[in-house]
Amino acid sequence: MSSRLLCAAPLPPAIAGRACAEFGAVTSQESQLSTAETIAALHADPSLRAVLISSRIRLDAAAIATLPVHLRLIATCSAGYEHIDIAAATERGIIVTNTPDVVSEATADMALLLMLGAMRRGREYAAVMDQGWRQRFGLGDMLGLDFHGKTLGIVGMGRIGQAVAQRARGFGVKILYHNRRRLAPELENGARYFDDLHAMLPHCQILSLHTPGGRELDGFINAEKLALLPRGAVLVNTSRGMLVNEDDLVAALQSGQLAAAGLDVFRSEPDFDLRLKDLPNVFMMPHMGTATVETRDAMGHRALDNVAAVFAGHAAPDAL
Repeated sequence: MSSRLLCAAPLPPAIAGRACAEFGAVTSQESQLSTAETIAALHADPSLRAVLISSRIRLDAAAIATLPVHLRLIATCSAGYEHIDIAAATERGIIVTNTPDVVSEATADMALLLMLGAMRRGREYAAVMDQGWRQRFGLGDMLGLDFHGKTLGIVGMGRIGQAVAQRARGFGVKILYHNRRRLAPELENGARYFDDLHAMLPHCQILSLHTPGGRELDGFINAEKLALLPRGAVLVNTSRGMLVNEDDLVAALQSGQLAAAGLDVFRSEPDFDLRLKDLPNVFMMPHMGTATVETRDAMGHRALDNVAAVFAGHAAPDAL
């Protein structure tokens, strides 16, 4: 019996076409399958030896325990993989892969968009235009903050953090960073390393989060750390919503400790905390950091490359 692929999430046309042509894929282009529907579809067809999912499908230990014995590969079309219990899958002999690297540039672009939008009051200006703009503004009205010349602190200096730093340097921004380990000098490119985050925060007029998630980092950015930032700082998060204590974030935005925030991720998605919607100094996106044609195609091809390798009897390039 030939090995086939189940695509449990709607895919860009080019990716769906390749999946069908190369792997006889069963696709779900009309709607996203639930976790239960995905598991049922896999049980219904023993030829389905791999499944391609998105981060919307959660495969915890209980779900993985119910997967059929013929499943060899879970390929998530995402860089993050918190929605999959890797240890449980490994114990079952199921390979899990993700799509690293290809998301870096688009996510870094989004981080810059959020910085500029938050600092230049983009949400408020857009509201003025949406309402028809019939009021003139004086020299002291509706003033934002300069981006150029500021000091940016980056938490997590991996590929995305480095791509953000590269972009920010074009605006004459000074780069500080906190990371689990210091980068080689050629990768630092003049950025200043802090092994102690608490020591870095008082210098950060902008703080951008690019660290992976994990239970140990739940609420990592809290009232204590926000209070260490200079008053009027800006927080940007394109990483994981769970990194930020949103009660403390709202309080800091209301008090002026934070001048603004730029957010692409939230603790509860899509049912995010509506207090953030009511704060005009929050510039928000609905978790769209990788949402470009080029990046989503690259992610899909990367996931399918892992499927092709496993079906050919080779090691998966992105095995977790």
